[in-house]
Amino acid sequence: MTTNIRLKYFAFIAFVLMMTGCNKEFLDRLPLDTLVDATYYKNADQVLMGTAPLYNIVWFDYNDKASFALGDARGGTLFSGSSWTSHVRFNTSASEPEVALTWQSFYNIIGQCNTIIRNINTYADAGVPENIKQHGLGEARFMRGLAYAYLVRNYGAVPIITDNTKLLTDTTQTRNTVESVWEFVIRDLRYAAKTLPATPVQKGRLTKWSAEGMLSRMFLARSGLGKTEGNRSQTDLDSARYYAGDVIRNSGASLMPNYEDLFKTQNNNNPESLFALQWVWNGPQWGTQNTMQAYLAFNSSITGFSDGWGIDHGATADMLKAYEPADSIRRKATFMFPGDQYRYIHQLVPDPANPGKQLTQELVVPLTNTTRANVKKYVVGLPSDNDGKVSFMHTEINSYMLRLAEVYLIYAEAIMGNAASTSNADALTYFNAVRKRAGLAPKERITFDDIFKEKRIELAMEGTQWYEFVRLYYFNPAKAKTMLSGMNKSTYTITPVANSKVKQWNIVFPATVTTYPVDDARFFLPYPDVELTKAPNLRKAPVPFDFSNY
Repeated sequence: MTTNIRLKYFAFIAFVLMMTGCNKEFLDRLPLDTLVDATYYKNADQVLMGTAPLYNIVWFDYNDKASFALGDARGGTLFSGSSWTSHVRFNTSASEPEVALTWQSFYNIIGQCNTIIRNINTYADAGVPENIKQHGLGEARFMRGLAYAYLVRNYGAVPIITDNTKLLTDTTQTRNTVESVWEFVIRDLRYAAKTLPATPVQKGRLTKWSAEGMLSRMFLARSGLGKTEGNRSQTDLDSARYYAGDVIRNSGASLMPNYEDLFKTQNNNNPESLFALQWVWNGPQWGTQNTMQAYLAFNSSITGFSDGWGIDHGATADMLKAYEPADSIRRKATFMFPGDQYRYIHQLVPDPANPGKQLTQELVVPLTNTTRANVKKYVVGLPSDNDGKVSFMHTEINSYMLRLAEVYLIYAEAIMGNAASTSNADALTYFNAVRKRAGLAPKERITFDDIFKEKRIELAMEGTQWYEFVRLYYFNPAKAKTMLSGMNKSTYTITPVANSKVKQWNIVFPATVTTYPVDDARFFLPYPDVELTKAPNLRKAPVPFDFSNY
């Protein structure tokens, strides 16, 4: 970690603690002069305010663009002809903005979490109820563990930092092994699962079920580390099954009946959401808002402002081919086809009777949008569609980090384990529950490939697909590289079928398929060049982390 980034941690921590005026209860802030370490953390409200930045601004640099530039473009879900092309083509360089911002964002999260842990342990006195103290520590350990999980899956071996103050004088900091980072992730999340409450202390806050659900994801990923196909760690698979099963049976979480409703602002923190980033549309500081709509909406007619820069972004050809013909519910909620109508989103159009004026009408995707299946997910529309809570580059739609539907699919895969397939009743029940909501027929036997594909479609444009390929790479690198290298990323045209009332489309793919190969050298992201310049220890071989004092 460079001195420059270390110093940024402390400036950043001071910055996030200055936020005031947010309109979500637990994102409210007190002025900086009330947040001095030695005099703060004296009651429950102060501890909760101290951890609130962990739910938005520290994640902003990742959520802003990198979440879909890496998670979806790199994972083969999203195509762009103008932005993020290096990630689409697997020629990402060490100078790419998303490479540095992703690194910076996750270490900002880690730095903030380390400070919160130190402050609660040092300054929280008898005025803080023990359950709130443990809650704050659980939140910090959860977020820190999750940040390291993203780092290790993007960059491989990375430095494990637990004490910001030592970094100011430590010139020997080096990378830790991938195995060490994964062990650190599991330990932090297990701590969180033991200390967080079963019901949120405030709406949108983490719970025990958030941590257990995330543990199921991480154990499933780690089960293949250093293994071969059919030889994943049974202990880790059993742990994934245990935690996913506990969430399913005991959390009280449930699938939203209508898939499309998941991506409406008014349904933030719904019963399916196990953990989501919490944004505000009118916060006084940059970085407290969700900017996804600005980059993904196909033009400004559906945002109401001069953003909406997503006309050149859309589903890859390979992604469109993955949808079953009957999977129109999820497709429409994720990608727009020409002629699609969205009654809950409106658009501004010229008023023919009053030149220079505009009319508002229900969104009908222009029939001229034929060269992209533009992105719908996280596009929420005009201020009038969202109780006024939209402005230029600002919405407050939650960013899902974990949904119950994913836990259902994790559970099914963990039950199947190293077998080639399964017809286990529990596995089928939860796998088919996801398909039933999508209007699809159930399956009577499922394979790894069935679950992998179901996750890809269910979670498209939620920043997860690249990480699915990373976990596959752990135990079957040849298959991961073959799948990625063979993805069809050609251009295409989508034309509504005449007299179908825009319910059917002809999708024409060119005869020559465009693919971009990936090899071992280009699979993971390079370390940011600025970090390599200032921290040459990153070039040294990684070492195991010393857990003896942790």
